[in-house]
Amino acid sequence: MSDALKFAAVAALAGLSAVVSAETIVTVSNRLPPLRAANAETATATPAVSAAPLPAPLSIAKASDGHFWAEGLVNGSHIRFLVDTGATAVALTPADAERLGFNLAELKYTYRVTTAAGETRAAAVKLAEVNVAGARLENVDALVIEKGLDASLLGMSYLGRLASFQATREALILQP
Repeated sequence: MSDALKFAAVAALAGLSAVVSAETIVTVSNRLPPLRAANAETATATPAVSAAPLPAPLSIAKASDGHFWAEGLVNGSHIRFLVDTGATAVALTPADAERLGFNLAELKYTYRVTTAAGETRAAAVKLAEVNVAGARLENVDALVIEKGLDASLLGMSYLGRLASFQATREALILQP
């Protein structure tokens, strides 16, 4: 199953949710439209004869506040993320979305979200490239939260596409 289909399946079953901090919870009640694979009837999987070795794991140190904060390079711009394994998708603040070149007035805020600050909306966007600690992914699904989000979140639409990730007491280990 492709990463996009996994994302759609998770979103369809559970809805999108993202924990910003102990005080702020974001929940998206709308469902993403179904994704269709091109040539789904003819797609086949062929086992690899030999697998290339995985790149070395990358580490993000735990901050003094107990959270994992990651400096990311997104579409060529620096974004500071709160790593949130409970967030189904990468979630962007309006300020970070503007820094990435999104015109907030032109986005389609079709998802209803509830935060500790009240009800708001979110718009689905695609990030061409997200690079965190050297773990670079292309075409990452994200949401722009209209208001009520204090920090952008590095959620599972990014983390779930890595080979693996693991949180220890001191660090978050990313395996690209």
